[in-house]
Amino acid sequence: MHDHASCCAPGGRAGGPSATTSSGTRHEHAPQSPGRLDRSPDRGEVIELPGGEFWMGTEDADGFPEDAEGPVRRVRLDGFAIGATAVTNDQFARFVTATGRRTEAESFGWSFVFAGFLPAAIRKISPRPEATPWWCGVEGATWEHPEGPGSGLDGRGDHPVVHVSWNDALAYADWIGGRLPTEAEWEYAARGGLDQARYPWGDELTPDGRHLCNIWQGRFPVRNDAEDGYRGTAPVRSFPPNGFGLYEVVGNVWEWTADRWGTEHHLNSDGSPVRDPVGPDHGAQRVMRGGSYLCHRSYCNRYRVAARSRNDPNSGGGNNGFRVVF
Repeated sequence: MHDHASCCAPGGRAGGPSATTSSGTRHEHAPQSPGRLDRSPDRGEVIELPGGEFWMGTEDADGFPEDAEGPVRRVRLDGFAIGATAVTNDQFARFVTATGRRTEAESFGWSFVFAGFLPAAIRKISPRPEATPWWCGVEGATWEHPEGPGSGLDGRGDHPVVHVSWNDALAYADWIGGRLPTEAEWEYAARGGLDQARYPWGDELTPDGRHLCNIWQGRFPVRNDAEDGYRGTAPVRSFPPNGFGLYEVVGNVWEWTADRWGTEHHLNSDGSPVRDPVGPDHGAQRVMRGGSYLCHRSYCNRYRVAARSRNDPNSGGGNNGFRVVF
């Protein structure tokens, strides 16, 4: 398999912009039907989940063992509520208006943008990380200007907000009266009631030829055929929801979770379910889940529901966002 530094994320901000299976057996379970709570215009649609047990992780032959996607382990969660969609530009704009929040991309003065989205003049002067040269460190790229100077959010109010760091996401969640999901909560919600399925809808990526998520088609990173209809972010609710009513839990944008990155998972010696697990209590990076519109099997293949990635908490780019738990 390819190494971790792929299309997943451009990496941290260190150095600034000048730095260069088999899917196994699927077990369906029937948890109590989730409820929908429209708590406020800011929160949007919220799905209440009763919690319960599920098989977390994977030993998929197409996975990345070095990412500690496995072992498959039984997990029990208390009930929680989670946003049906990633937080949108319109929602984030209300947060900024109410709080005056200056995102970390704005404070740093730059953020990572996929090179193929940039006009030649900006692409030419923007430095690229050596390991992931399809990313450009663009001065002036922010959540309001996703491709840097001259770009904006017209027609993208219902797209997921991007160029937000883990710290920015945490600040939004706190303002809205929520928090970021643990990695276990995220995976439980994303599976939508299907244990050990590769994707939120089953084991086949394009059943009957239908595209059910926003990822890269073609040859990464030089040609995106956009057979799913999108080259960049898609509006939330562009694809069918999973069994719990959550939209775009894989593809579209990476989603921050609360947990620190770790590769050792707690397992009970008697084989009983682990209760409400959280990540390690130390570590510099935070876990991201779900993949993005830049994920392609040849490089990333992390749009599988058990796949994991990570980044520094002050980092962000044009393909990362988040959703909130209440």
